[in-house]
Amino acid sequence: MGLPQQLFFVSFLIFAAAIDGIQGDAMVTGTVFCDQCKDGQRSWFDYPISGVKVKVTCTDSNGQITMSREETTNWFGNYAVKFDGAPDLSGCFSQVSDSGQGSESGCSAPAGPAQKLRLMFRFFDMEMYATDSLLSQPAQPMPNCPKSTNPVPAPVTPAQPPPVAVPVPPAQQPPVATPAPPAQPQPVVSPVTPAIPPPSPAFRLPPMPPLPPLPPAPFLEASACPSKSWTMPEYRCYWRMVNPETKVAVVFGSLAASRYGTDLTMMQALQGRGDPYRTLLREGVTSFLNSYNTLRFPYNTIGVVQHMDWALMGSTRSVLLTGLRFMRANSGYGTVNCSFTPCK
Repeated sequence: MGLPQQLFFVSFLIFAAAIDGIQGDAMVTGTVFCDQCKDGQRSWFDYPISGVKVKVTCTDSNGQITMSREETTNWFGNYAVKFDGAPDLSGCFSQVSDSGQGSESGCSAPAGPAQKLRLMFRFFDMEMYATDSLLSQPAQPMPNCPKSTNPVPAPVTPAQPPPVAVPVPPAQQPPVATPAPPAQPQPVVSPVTPAIPPPSPAFRLPPMPPLPPLPPAPFLEASACPSKSWTMPEYRCYWRMVNPETKVAVVFGSLAASRYGTDLTMMQALQGRGDPYRTLLREGVTSFLNSYNTLRFPYNTIGVVQHMDWALMGSTRSVLLTGLRFMRANSGYGTVNCSFTPCK
Protein backbone atom coordinates (compact mmCIF):
# COMPACT_ATOMS: atom_id res chain seq x y z
CA MET A 1 0.00 0.00 0.00
CA GLY A 2 1.48 3.33 -1.09
CA LEU A 3 1.81 6.44 1.06
CA PRO A 4 -1.29 8.22 -0.43
CA GLN A 5 -3.44 5.13 0.21
CA GLN A 6 -2.16 4.87 3.79
CA LEU A 7 -2.92 8.55 4.48
CA PHE A 8 -6.41 8.16 3.05
CA PHE A 9 -7.07 5.05 5.19
CA VAL A 10 -5.88 6.79 8.39
CA SER A 11 -8.00 9.86 7.60
CA PHE A 12 -11.03 7.63 7.08
CA LEU A 13 -10.53 5.95 10.46
CA ILE A 14 -10.23 9.32 12.24
CA PHE A 15 -13.34 10.62 10.49
CA ALA A 16 -15.33 7.50 11.38
CA ALA A 17 -14.28 7.76 15.03
CA ALA A 18 -15.28 11.42 15.13
CA ILE A 19 -18.81 10.78 13.90
CA ASP A 20 -19.32 7.59 15.89
CA GLY A 21 -21.07 9.42 18.75
CA ILE A 22 -23.52 11.37 16.59
CA GLN A 23 -27.13 10.36 17.15
CA GLY A 24 -29.64 10.23 14.30
CA ASP A 25 -32.45 12.55 15.36
CA ALA A 26 -34.77 15.06 13.70
CA MET A 27 -35.71 18.37 15.27
CA VAL A 28 -38.43 20.87 14.33
CA THR A 29 -38.01 24.50 15.45
CA GLY A 30 -40.14 27.61 15.10
CA THR A 31 -41.60 30.63 16.88
CA VAL A 32 -45.11 31.58 18.04
CA PHE A 33 -46.21 35.24 18.04
CA CYS A 34 -49.19 36.83 19.81
CA ASP A 35 -51.40 38.46 17.14
CA GLN A 36 -52.58 41.38 19.29
CA CYS A 37 -54.61 43.04 16.51
CA LYS A 38 -56.26 39.73 15.45
CA ASP A 39 -55.60 40.53 11.79
CA GLY A 40 -54.11 37.12 10.97
CA GLN A 41 -50.66 38.43 10.04
CA ARG A 42 -47.39 39.58 11.62
CA SER A 43 -47.18 43.29 12.52
CA TRP A 44 -45.14 45.67 14.71
CA PHE A 45 -47.59 45.10 17.58
CA ASP A 46 -46.98 41.32 17.79
CA TYR A 47 -44.46 39.73 20.16
CA PRO A 48 -43.12 36.20 20.88
CA ILE A 49 -45.37 34.41 23.36
CA SER A 50 -44.25 31.83 25.94
CA GLY A 51 -46.16 28.95 27.49
CA VAL A 52 -48.16 28.08 24.34
CA LYS A 53 -48.41 24.45 23.27
CA VAL A 54 -47.43 23.61 19.68
CA LYS A 55 -48.26 20.26 18.06
CA VAL A 56 -46.33 18.72 15.16
CA THR A 57 -48.51 16.19 13.29
CA CYS A 58 -47.63 13.80 10.46
CA THR A 59 -50.23 12.14 8.21
CA ASP A 60 -50.17 9.47 5.51
CA SER A 61 -51.65 9.62 2.01
CA ASN A 62 -55.13 8.84 3.43
CA GLY A 63 -55.01 11.68 5.94
CA GLN A 64 -54.54 9.37 8.94
CA ILE A 65 -52.24 10.64 11.71
CA THR A 66 -49.06 8.58 11.92
CA MET A 67 -46.98 10.65 14.37
CA SER A 68 -47.73 13.53 16.70
CA ARG A 69 -45.55 15.40 19.23
CA GLU A 70 -46.36 18.43 21.40
CA GLU A 71 -44.03 20.96 23.05
CA THR A 72 -44.39 24.27 24.91
CA THR A 73 -42.75 27.52 23.79
CA ASN A 74 -39.95 28.87 25.96
CA TRP A 75 -39.32 32.37 27.27
CA PHE A 76 -38.59 33.70 23.76
CA GLY A 77 -41.57 32.08 22.04
CA ASN A 78 -39.39 29.32 20.51
CA TYR A 79 -40.26 25.64 20.46
CA ALA A 80 -38.16 22.58 19.59
CA VAL A 81 -39.80 19.20 18.92
CA LYS A 82 -37.49 16.19 18.77
CA PHE A 83 -38.16 12.94 16.84
CA ASP A 84 -35.92 9.92 17.42
CA GLY A 85 -34.51 7.98 14.51
CA ALA A 86 -34.53 10.78 11.90
CA PRO A 87 -37.90 9.93 10.24
CA ASP A 88 -39.05 11.62 7.03
CA LEU A 89 -41.05 14.69 8.14
CA SER A 90 -41.66 16.16 4.67
CA GLY A 91 -45.42 15.53 4.97
CA CYS A 92 -45.79 16.97 8.47
CA PHE A 93 -47.06 20.32 9.69
CA SER A 94 -47.08 22.34 12.93
CA GLN A 95 -49.87 24.34 14.51
CA VAL A 96 -50.81 25.94 17.82
CA SER A 97 -52.59 23.34 19.93
CA ASP A 98 -56.06 24.12 21.27
CA SER A 99 -55.57 22.05 24.41
CA GLY A 100 -56.85 24.86 26.63
CA GLN A 101 -53.59 25.24 28.55
CA GLY A 102 -52.61 28.69 27.22
CA SER A 103 -50.00 31.10 28.42
CA GLU A 104 -50.42 33.41 31.38
CA SER A 105 -50.89 36.43 29.08
CA GLY A 106 -54.23 35.13 27.79
CA CYS A 107 -53.02 34.99 24.18
CA SER A 108 -53.44 31.28 23.45
CA ALA A 109 -56.27 30.92 20.91
CA PRO A 110 -55.02 29.21 17.72
CA ALA A 111 -55.02 31.46 14.65
CA GLY A 112 -54.01 31.06 11.06
CA PRO A 113 -53.37 27.88 9.06
CA ALA A 114 -50.99 25.08 10.00
CA GLN A 115 -47.45 25.54 8.66
CA LYS A 116 -45.67 22.87 6.59
CA LEU A 117 -42.20 21.77 7.66
CA ARG A 118 -39.17 22.80 5.59
CA LEU A 119 -35.96 20.74 5.61
CA MET A 120 -33.05 23.05 6.48
CA PHE A 121 -30.20 20.50 6.36
CA ARG A 122 -29.45 16.77 6.68
CA PHE A 123 -26.07 15.60 7.99
CA PHE A 124 -25.17 12.03 9.07
CA ASP A 125 -28.80 11.05 9.78
CA MET A 126 -29.38 14.30 11.67
CA GLU A 127 -32.18 16.45 10.23
CA MET A 128 -33.23 20.01 11.04
CA TYR A 129 -36.67 21.30 10.03
CA ALA A 130 -38.11 24.80 10.40
CA THR A 131 -41.54 26.36 9.90
CA ASP A 132 -42.94 29.82 9.29
CA SER A 133 -44.10 31.73 12.36
CA LEU A 134 -47.29 30.54 14.04
CA LEU A 135 -49.89 32.92 15.49
CA SER A 136 -52.04 32.85 18.62
CA GLN A 137 -54.67 35.44 19.46
CA PRO A 138 -56.15 37.01 22.61
CA ALA A 139 -59.87 37.13 23.35
CA GLN A 140 -60.11 40.80 22.35
CA PRO A 141 -57.85 42.82 20.00
CA MET A 142 -55.59 45.54 21.34
CA PRO A 143 -57.52 48.88 21.57
CA ASN A 144 -54.98 51.00 19.66
CA CYS A 145 -54.69 48.76 16.58
CA PRO A 146 -54.82 50.60 13.24
CA LYS A 147 -58.19 50.53 11.47
CA SER A 148 -58.38 48.90 8.06
CA THR A 149 -59.24 51.52 5.46
CA ASN A 150 -61.82 50.72 2.74
CA PRO A 151 -60.91 51.89 -0.77
CA VAL A 152 -62.69 55.08 -1.83
CA PRO A 153 -64.84 54.48 -4.96
CA ALA A 154 -63.91 56.44 -8.05
CA PRO A 155 -66.16 59.41 -8.75
CA VAL A 156 -68.95 58.75 -11.29
CA THR A 157 -68.90 61.11 -14.28
CA PRO A 158 -72.50 61.90 -15.40
CA ALA A 159 -73.36 61.34 -19.03
CA GLN A 160 -73.43 64.45 -21.21
CA PRO A 161 -76.88 65.29 -22.68
CA PRO A 162 -77.21 65.18 -26.47
CA PRO A 163 -76.43 68.48 -28.21
CA VAL A 164 -79.41 70.69 -29.03
CA ALA A 165 -79.56 72.15 -32.53
CA VAL A 166 -79.64 75.96 -32.43
CA PRO A 167 -81.48 77.56 -35.33
CA VAL A 168 -79.33 79.87 -37.46
CA PRO A 169 -80.83 83.38 -37.72
CA PRO A 170 -81.31 84.82 -41.17
CA ALA A 171 -78.52 86.93 -42.57
CA GLN A 172 -78.82 90.64 -41.78
CA GLN A 173 -77.28 93.69 -43.40
CA PRO A 174 -74.30 94.99 -41.37
CA PRO A 175 -75.07 98.31 -39.67
CA VAL A 176 -73.41 101.43 -40.96
CA ALA A 177 -70.67 102.49 -38.53
CA THR A 178 -70.80 106.12 -37.43
CA PRO A 179 -67.46 107.86 -36.83
CA ALA A 180 -66.55 108.05 -33.10
CA PRO A 181 -65.66 111.43 -31.59
CA PRO A 182 -61.92 112.03 -31.08
CA ALA A 183 -60.60 110.75 -27.74
CA GLN A 184 -59.60 113.33 -25.18
CA PRO A 185 -55.99 112.93 -23.91
CA GLN A 186 -55.78 111.82 -20.27
CA PRO A 187 -53.62 113.88 -17.89
CA VAL A 188 -50.38 112.16 -16.93
CA VAL A 189 -50.07 111.66 -13.14
CA SER A 190 -46.67 110.72 -11.75
CA PRO A 191 -46.78 107.90 -9.15
CA VAL A 192 -46.18 108.81 -5.53
CA THR A 193 -43.25 106.94 -4.02
CA PRO A 194 -44.01 105.88 -0.41
CA ALA A 195 -41.53 106.83 2.25
CA ILE A 196 -39.23 103.95 3.24
CA PRO A 197 -39.02 103.51 7.03
CA PRO A 198 -35.55 103.36 8.54
CA PRO A 199 -34.22 99.82 9.06
CA SER A 200 -34.77 98.33 12.51
CA PRO A 201 -31.71 97.32 14.51
CA ALA A 202 -30.68 93.67 14.01
CA PHE A 203 -31.66 91.36 16.89
CA ARG A 204 -28.97 88.90 17.89
CA LEU A 205 -29.44 85.90 20.14
CA PRO A 206 -27.04 85.46 23.03
CA PRO A 207 -24.40 82.77 22.48
CA MET A 208 -25.57 79.25 23.38
CA PRO A 209 -23.75 77.47 26.18
CA PRO A 210 -21.79 74.37 25.13
CA LEU A 211 -23.84 71.17 25.13
CA PRO A 212 -22.96 68.57 27.77
CA PRO A 213 -21.27 65.42 26.50
CA LEU A 214 -23.51 62.49 25.67
CA PRO A 215 -23.87 59.90 28.42
CA PRO A 216 -21.92 56.70 27.83
CA ALA A 217 -23.79 53.81 26.20
CA PRO A 218 -22.34 50.64 27.76
CA PHE A 219 -24.48 48.33 25.62
CA LEU A 220 -22.59 49.59 22.53
CA GLU A 221 -19.16 48.86 24.00
CA ALA A 222 -17.43 45.53 23.48
CA SER A 223 -17.37 43.50 26.68
CA ALA A 224 -17.03 39.82 27.61
CA CYS A 225 -17.16 38.74 31.26
CA PRO A 226 -16.51 35.22 32.60
CA SER A 227 -18.90 33.34 34.84
CA LYS A 228 -16.98 34.27 38.01
CA SER A 229 -17.66 37.98 37.44
CA TRP A 230 -21.41 37.39 37.16
CA THR A 231 -21.48 35.69 40.58
CA MET A 232 -19.87 38.63 42.44
CA PRO A 233 -22.25 40.76 44.55
CA GLU A 234 -20.61 44.06 43.50
CA TYR A 235 -21.68 43.41 39.87
CA ARG A 236 -25.29 42.48 40.66
CA CYS A 237 -26.63 45.63 38.94
CA TYR A 238 -25.58 44.23 35.53
CA TRP A 239 -28.24 41.50 35.70
CA ARG A 240 -30.87 42.68 33.20
CA MET A 241 -34.15 41.03 32.12
CA VAL A 242 -33.46 38.10 34.46
CA ASN A 243 -32.39 37.88 38.08
CA PRO A 244 -30.20 35.34 39.89
CA GLU A 245 -33.29 33.44 41.09
CA THR A 246 -34.80 32.97 37.62
CA LYS A 247 -35.19 29.28 36.78
CA VAL A 248 -33.04 27.79 34.03
CA ALA A 249 -36.06 25.92 32.64
CA VAL A 250 -37.94 29.20 32.15
CA VAL A 251 -35.09 30.73 30.11
CA PHE A 252 -33.87 27.74 28.06
CA GLY A 253 -37.08 25.73 27.62
CA SER A 254 -38.16 22.11 27.86
CA LEU A 255 -34.90 20.47 26.69
CA ALA A 256 -32.95 22.17 29.48
CA ALA A 257 -35.72 21.32 31.97
CA SER A 258 -35.52 17.61 31.11
CA ARG A 259 -31.72 17.63 31.56
CA TYR A 260 -31.26 19.97 34.57
CA GLY A 261 -34.66 19.90 36.26
CA THR A 262 -37.12 22.72 36.92
CA ASP A 263 -35.71 24.04 40.23
CA LEU A 264 -32.16 25.03 39.18
CA THR A 265 -31.63 28.82 39.27
CA MET A 266 -29.39 30.93 37.05
CA MET A 267 -27.00 31.65 39.95
CA GLN A 268 -26.67 27.94 40.74
CA ALA A 269 -26.01 27.20 37.06
CA LEU A 270 -23.05 29.63 37.08
CA GLN A 271 -21.35 27.49 39.74
CA GLY A 272 -21.58 24.13 37.92
CA ARG A 273 -18.31 22.24 37.32
CA GLY A 274 -16.89 18.75 36.83
CA ASP A 275 -19.36 17.53 34.20
CA PRO A 276 -19.67 18.32 30.46
CA TYR A 277 -23.35 19.16 30.74
CA ARG A 278 -22.82 21.42 33.77
CA THR A 279 -19.93 23.12 31.96
CA LEU A 280 -22.20 23.70 28.96
CA LEU A 281 -24.90 25.18 31.20
CA ARG A 282 -22.44 27.42 33.08
CA GLU A 283 -20.95 28.87 29.91
CA GLY A 284 -24.36 29.06 28.20
CA VAL A 285 -25.85 31.09 31.07
CA THR A 286 -22.77 33.34 31.02
CA SER A 287 -23.15 33.93 27.26
CA PHE A 288 -26.85 34.63 27.78
CA LEU A 289 -26.05 37.35 30.35
CA ASN A 290 -23.25 38.80 28.20
CA SER A 291 -25.59 39.04 25.19
CA TYR A 292 -27.95 41.22 27.24
CA ASN A 293 -25.08 43.38 28.51
CA THR A 294 -23.68 44.42 25.10
CA LEU A 295 -24.85 44.31 21.49
CA ARG A 296 -21.31 43.52 20.34
CA PHE A 297 -21.16 40.08 21.98
CA PRO A 298 -20.55 37.32 19.36
CA TYR A 299 -23.85 35.56 20.22
CA ASN A 300 -27.27 37.21 20.40
CA THR A 301 -29.75 36.11 23.03
CA ILE A 302 -31.87 33.86 20.82
CA GLY A 303 -28.75 32.35 19.28
CA VAL A 304 -27.51 31.26 22.73
CA VAL A 305 -30.79 29.42 23.39
CA GLN A 306 -30.73 27.73 19.97
CA HIS A 307 -27.11 26.54 20.35
CA MET A 308 -27.99 25.15 23.79
CA ASP A 309 -30.92 23.19 22.32
CA TRP A 310 -28.80 21.80 19.47
CA ALA A 311 -26.07 20.71 21.89
CA LEU A 312 -28.54 19.01 24.26
CA MET A 313 -30.02 17.07 21.34
CA GLY A 314 -26.62 15.86 20.14
CA SER A 315 -23.87 13.70 21.56
CA THR A 316 -21.45 14.37 24.40
CA ARG A 317 -18.95 15.58 21.79
CA SER A 318 -21.34 18.31 20.62
CA VAL A 319 -21.94 19.29 24.27
CA LEU A 320 -18.19 19.75 24.81
CA LEU A 321 -17.67 21.67 21.57
CA THR A 322 -20.57 24.05 22.26
CA GLY A 323 -19.38 24.62 25.82
CA LEU A 324 -15.86 25.44 24.56
CA ARG A 325 -17.25 27.90 21.99
CA PHE A 326 -19.27 29.65 24.69
CA MET A 327 -16.18 29.73 26.95
CA ARG A 328 -14.04 31.35 24.23
CA ALA A 329 -16.71 33.99 23.58
CA ASN A 330 -17.02 34.71 27.32
CA SER A 331 -13.24 35.22 27.52
CA GLY A 332 -13.33 37.79 24.70
CA TYR A 333 -11.11 35.63 22.45
CA GLY A 334 -8.12 37.22 24.21
CA THR A 335 -8.82 40.68 22.73
CA VAL A 336 -11.90 41.98 24.62
CA ASN A 337 -11.93 42.63 28.37
CA CYS A 338 -14.75 42.73 30.90
CA SER A 339 -16.05 46.29 31.30
CA PHE A 340 -17.69 45.78 34.71
CA THR A 341 -17.27 48.47 37.38
CA PRO A 342 -18.54 48.03 40.95
CA CYS A 343 -22.17 49.02 41.36
CA LYS A 344 -22.95 52.11 43.43
